[in-house]
Amino acid sequence: MSAWVDQMFAAGQAAVGGVVRRSVTDVATYGAFDEIVDRAKANGWHVIETGGQIVVLCHGGALQVHT
Repeated sequence: MSAWVDQMFAAGQAAVGGVVRRSVTDVATYGAFDEIVDRAKANGWHVIETGGQIVVLCHGGALQVHT
């Protein structure tokens, strides 16, 4: 695993079931998308891409989108 992704998931929000996000540009620069998705799947978390951001919901709860 890359140190960049390790640092992302070491954020305090990840530890408490919160949200971590990184720009799509940064994720592409570090070539980390697949690693982020794999890590999230391993933890039962959700990954969303929206508004130029990769957003990881660091919990396995139900996901509903309200528009």
